[in-house]
Amino acid sequence: IAIGRFTSPTVADPATTSAEAGFARDMQVHHLQAVEMSMMIRDLTDDPDVRLLAYDIATSQANQAGQMFGWLSEWGLSQASSEPSMTWMTRPPLGADGHLDHSADPAHEPGAPMPGLATQEQLVALGQLSGVEAEIECLRLMIAHHEGGVLMAEAVLERTDRRSVVD
Repeated sequence: IAIGRFTSPTVADPATTSAEAGFARDMQVHHLQAVEMSMMIRDLTDDPDVRLLAYDIATSQANQAGQMFGWLSEWGLSQASSEPSMTWMTRPPLGADGHLDHSADPAHEPGAPMPGLATQEQLVALGQLSGVEAEIECLRLMIAHHEGGVLMAEAVLERTDRRSVVD
């Protein structure tokens, strides 16, 4: 057992400007907005199925945000970035050979809104609704929110082969 541990290659921790670190920071923000919207709809509806869905989203997204917080801590990186949000998506993806593909177009613009993130105005408007109207609007926002999260997940998968992020 000890031989394997001593001869296994050491994988360096991601840099603070890496795709892995940027994804972990930005996806925490993204997930925590899903938690916020879930808690809002939980309070705006009496429908038990919608309340259960909101609880499921809130608890799973909070858990995943905590995992990403843990990644940054494990890697010895700050929870805050020195770069604008979403800068990591401007970095080149990995090519088929495992090296960075500098010819690829950036997937996002630094500092631009995260894909699917609701605006403050949309959250305020949601908070002013109730019942079925609130349910419909929350689900509309949540669908766009999760579609944006999928784009972010696909982008990090194109930029990393780090097991903790890929799995």
